[in-house]
Amino acid sequence: MVYGDMEMEILREGERLDDLQIKGYEIIQSPGKFCYGMDAVLLSDFAKVKAGETVLDIGTGTGILPILLEAKSRGAHFTGLEIQEESAEMARRSVLHNRLDEKIDIVTGDIKEAMKIFPKKFFDVITTNPPYMIGEHGLTNQNDSIRIARHEVLCDLDDILRESAKMLHPGKGRFYMVHRPFRLAEILMKMSQHGIEPKRMRLVHPYVDKEPNMVLIEGVRGSKPRMTVEAPLIVYEKEHIYTQEIEKIYGLDQGDRPYGTRRL
Repeated sequence: MVYGDMEMEILREGERLDDLQIKGYEIIQSPGKFCYGMDAVLLSDFAKVKAGETVLDIGTGTGILPILLEAKSRGAHFTGLEIQEESAEMARRSVLHNRLDEKIDIVTGDIKEAMKIFPKKFFDVITTNPPYMIGEHGLTNQNDSIRIARHEVLCDLDDILRESAKMLHPGKGRFYMVHRPFRLAEILMKMSQHGIEPKRMRLVHPYVDKEPNMVLIEGVRGSKPRMTVEAPLIVYEKEHIYTQEIEKIYGLDQGDRPYGTRRL
C-alpha cells in the first residue's frame, strides 16, 4: 500500500493504516502488537449513544471504540482510557489523523485510579472490551501488550464494574461490555453487586449450530431488575461467508472481509 506524505508522518515502523469503511475514517495498527477484533466492532453496534451524551471507553487500546461510536452516533464527546502508553499514543495519532481531536480524548491511566483521573465527572455511557481471561488462565502470550489486553493482569472485572458504577450518572447511566459466555454467571452477579443492573443481553455464535463465543451486555446504574435477552447474532452462514447482519454492521458488500477481524 502506498501512503501520501501526511500518512507517512503519522505512521511508525511496522504500523499500517486500516480503512474503517465509515465516514472515511482510518485507524493505525501494528500487526506485531495487539490489534482490535470483531468483538470491538460488534460492541460499537450494540452500544446505544444518544445525541449530546458523553462516553468513556475503558481499556480503549487502539481507540477503535471511540472512533466507531463517534462515526455511528451523535454523542457530544468521547474519552478513551488506556493504561499502556504505547497503545494510547497510537490511538491519539489515529484521532488526529481523522481530525477528531475536538470530539475524542485519549487519556493514559489506570481504571483503578479513575476517580482521580476524572474527579466528580459523570458519563452517560461507559463501554469496555476488557481482558477475558482470569490471571494466567489459558494460553499466555509473551508479548506484554497482548498479554495485558487478554488477561486480567492489571485490572479485573471487579475493578471495571466498581469504578464504572462511580462514574455513571445515577439512575440512567448505561454500561456496555463484550465478554465471553463462560464467565456469564459471574458477570451478571458482579454487575448487580456493583449497582449496575443487567438490562439487555445478546449472545454471538460463530455458526447457527455452534455454541456462543461472545456475549454483549447492557446494564444501567441503579435500575430495577429486568433483563431482555435478544435474538442470537450469527456471524457466518457457512465457511468464509458472513451473514447479512454482520455485513450490515460492517457496511460490506457480499464476500468482503470485515476490517480488523481475526477468525473467531
